[in-house]
Amino acid sequence: MNKENTDIQGEAIDVSAMEIRQARNRALFSILLNLLLTVGKGIAGVIGGSSALIGDAIHSATDVVGSLAAWFGLWLAGKKHPSFPYGLYKAETLATLVTSVVVMIAGYEIARQAFLGPERIPDIALTLPVALLSLVIALSFGFYQLYAGRRLHSKALEADARDYLADGLSTLVVVISLVGGYFNLSLDRWAAGVVSIFVFWSGGNLLWRAARDLMDQAIDRDTEREIIELAESHPFVERVEQCLSRMAGGRYIVDLDVVFRSGDLTLAHRIGHHIEDDIRDQFPRVVMTSVRIHSRESSDMRRMTPVSKQGGEIMENLTRAPWFLMEILAREGGSTIDFEYVKNPYSDVKSRRGLLVGQWILGRKPDQVVVARKGDNAAFVLLEESGVEIVVSEKNERPTSNIQR
Repeated sequence: MNKENTDIQGEAIDVSAMEIRQARNRALFSILLNLLLTVGKGIAGVIGGSSALIGDAIHSATDVVGSLAAWFGLWLAGKKHPSFPYGLYKAETLATLVTSVVVMIAGYEIARQAFLGPERIPDIALTLPVALLSLVIALSFGFYQLYAGRRLHSKALEADARDYLADGLSTLVVVISLVGGYFNLSLDRWAAGVVSIFVFWSGGNLLWRAARDLMDQAIDRDTEREIIELAESHPFVERVEQCLSRMAGGRYIVDLDVVFRSGDLTLAHRIGHHIEDDIRDQFPRVVMTSVRIHSRESSDMRRMTPVSKQGGEIMENLTRAPWFLMEILAREGGSTIDFEYVKNPYSDVKSRRGLLVGQWILGRKPDQVVVARKGDNAAFVLLEESGVEIVVSEKNERPTSNIQR
């Protein structure tokens, strides 16, 4: 492998790993920040006598519990047990289910205390500054987290940002009630009632998420389609016959039935493992994937040859060839069934030509590539790693076809 290809692949891996690492670090920081908001609002609410602020603290706590459950699930996923071949992801789901019930009971209790408890005006000097600071933090971090999620292509961070914005809306209700208390208006119980709705809603969302996981809900159709397209983009994959998927504590388990255009089972299994790795690399939420091999060698094969012009001789430099002869050959006898000349769109590019030409050739799904001499640039590395046969022909030999146009 030459330096150009090593640098390109290394750069792609580094960027992907960096984005995932940044997303995880931000998720951990989010948990700590939410925990700080929960403790701060809870202490101020108890000391200052504000039911609304206590309820808002419980609302913030639901996000902490949900995030901790996700981290607990990731830790537990690494544990092995012969009775659980798909892992122990459902432990997180069970924890989320129990938590959702506790949160909904807490929401009910907040509402009950708000409307049946004594009417009082909280200590504004303590509760209002805490509520205002919490509001600024929740909204500021929520919008920043939303920006970071889109920049890092992280759906989890975007969901976390929406939780912060919802928490900010709940805190805004508390701030309004406390400002009313400054004017001797007893709004705390009404604000607590509104906050209890937020808390009950959060508990209901946790319950629904746990129920979907327990019932093995499939992943969303857009993501499933993207996974299928990734598998079918491989040169030797004819089609994906079936894609079965399910949720596992916010993560995905995917099983694919893939039809390969090759009778070489060793090659098919090697490509299957490459596809599994590619899916996990490009879809971080996929924690387990399995490709079942269905090998059906077709009656024809595809061959590409770099040429100087239409009908011209074989080019010595694969990546600089302006044209490629694309042939469909019968596997038995080798007669030409069809052929066409396709223009190389990257023959004149200055940067990363080997990578671009290699990816373009793979997109045509050839079984063979005929060359005048074998090179070691990125194009050859990509072709060989993908299982494409490299056939060395005599230099300056003019390729011919057995059919006439």
